[in-house]
Amino acid sequence: MEGTPKTAADPLVDLARRTVESYVRSGTTPPAELPAGVGLERSGVFVSLHLPDGSLRGCIGTVGSTRPDVAQEIVNNAVCAATRDPRFPPLRPEELPGLDISVDVLGRPEPVEDITELDPKRYGIIIKAADGRQALLLPDLEGVDTVQQQISITCRKGYIDPERDNYDIFRFEVERHH
Repeated sequence: MEGTPKTAADPLVDLARRTVESYVRSGTTPPAELPAGVGLERSGVFVSLHLPDGSLRGCIGTVGSTRPDVAQEIVNNAVCAATRDPRFPPLRPEELPGLDISVDVLGRPEPVEDITELDPKRYGIIIKAADGRQALLLPDLEGVDTVQQQISITCRKGYIDPERDNYDIFRFEVERHH
């Protein structure tokens, strides 16, 4: 699942946008429905929100499926990205114009035996510490150009000390909808 940007009319992005706008304006969500044959499989999904200047405004997702289908996963994560990202206050209606929304559908994570198997432009990573702490970083993020940066940022997100903690790395591809 190579991360290929989709057009603005992408049905997954449209569902995320309708969800964010409806929830921010009225506290309701649209039906969790996609066109026939689109997104019917279960998968982890991340919804990312960026302001017109490109700055992150919210990003919430699931590593694996937690809902019966991708549409429900998108609706849940779109609401959470807009209102429950702990890094930001809830999105306000006046922030909706120009909001850039992307939806990343995660492929199945696979264990990494050697960091030479990583490529921060192609693969996201999950780092799992032996004690259960874990963190995820999506692929192809601005400013993340090396494997070492990718590992360092992911460890920091999960409060994992790469020098002291035992951990495993998993990689995954995404299908990016933008």
